[in-house]
Amino acid sequence: MPLRNKIRPHAPADRPSPQSRSISARSRNVPASALSSWGGARLALTAFFAVDGLLFAAWVVRIPDIRNQVSASHGALGLALLCVSAGAVATMPVVSRLCLRYGSRPITVASLALLAVSVPLPAHTHSVPALGGVLLLFGAGYGGANVAMNSAAVEIVSELGRPVMPSFHAGYSLGGLLGAGAGGLLAGTLTAAQWLAIAGLLGLAVTGFAGAVLLRSPAARPVGTASSASSSSSGSTVAGAGRVLVLLLGLTAFCTAYGEGAVADWTTVHLTDDVRAGAQAAAAGYVAYALAMTTGRIGGTWLSVRLGQHRVMLLGGFTAAAGMLLAALAPLVPLALAGFVLVGLGLANLFPLAIAQAGAAGGPRGVALASTLGYGGMLIGPPVIGFLADATSLPLALTTVAVAAAFAALLPLAVRRR
Repeated sequence: MPLRNKIRPHAPADRPSPQSRSISARSRNVPASALSSWGGARLALTAFFAVDGLLFAAWVVRIPDIRNQVSASHGALGLALLCVSAGAVATMPVVSRLCLRYGSRPITVASLALLAVSVPLPAHTHSVPALGGVLLLFGAGYGGANVAMNSAAVEIVSELGRPVMPSFHAGYSLGGLLGAGAGGLLAGTLTAAQWLAIAGLLGLAVTGFAGAVLLRSPAARPVGTASSASSSSSGSTVAGAGRVLVLLLGLTAFCTAYGEGAVADWTTVHLTDDVRAGAQAAAAGYVAYALAMTTGRIGGTWLSVRLGQHRVMLLGGFTAAAGMLLAALAPLVPLALAGFVLVGLGLANLFPLAIAQAGAAGGPRGVALASTLGYGGMLIGPPVIGFLADATSLPLALTTVAVAAAFAALLPLAVRRR
């Protein structure tokens, strides 16, 4: 992600700028040994993103089982899922301050450990209130991990001097793919409690190993502190026109993540209840979506160079909107799966590019604001879908994801004019 003090907020994101070339020049001056050390930190942090996605997907594919276990309606399940949002929203500002005080890396390790410990708990609840209580803890770990990981990623991108932010998010998508795939394959073999316990233990093991590597790696400088000029203006990092720009980018992230959260939590339920798919076929819906998103993010940097970031966001938003309409309204499993593939491809790079541009416009505060809005959308989406499903139907409720994706496609046009 570009540095705030090296890229002006009004610099167009679709073509190289002198400031972006200065980042490349800086990366060439970095000693090879330092690059190797930061490369180790990059791999460790990618593992954290991957295990975060795996743990979230491990929970997602067993939501129908947990729903039946607690005898929850769509609305009651939506209320329980709202507790994930509440736990995350309450934790994110606290984690942001902890990252500033203690560094983002130790907070990343602690947050992922909390997430891994909380994953098995929903399988041991037998009422909606109990489920909501453990999902508060789950949300705290998930929200805290995402704020801390993104903060650490921004610092590593700054030190490497290369735009590698999409690769971290590709790690998240790959972890989600692995978690959903394994969870679907084992759906008929392991109970929800057994599967989530295995996922939690795996999460703790990866957290311990990757955490040791990350904490031993050379400390990265916080973004925006590299020069005295930036330090003199750090008291008002996101202000005036820059704040409006970051808010627009944060709204883009919000609309995108609204769709990600809704698809993650309601795909298996929609395919099971509305399309009459079996357990493995229902899990395949999220697998198809996660595989498409992983593929899209792996190619995200190349697409951004070839087409420009704003074009990638515009095309991605409309592709996701069309795919969601197909997935929500198609009566056949193959058509619905094809729709989820389009949703994954379309949404793949919207969130990472929005966060990257927010960092260029507003530095670390810009990243924090856009990330909070974005992950807020991911966590708010599932309960909103639940309430709308009770009021109308789940397929109709899922069409709001298409509306949000189209809105996210149009927002970059407003950003580009600034």
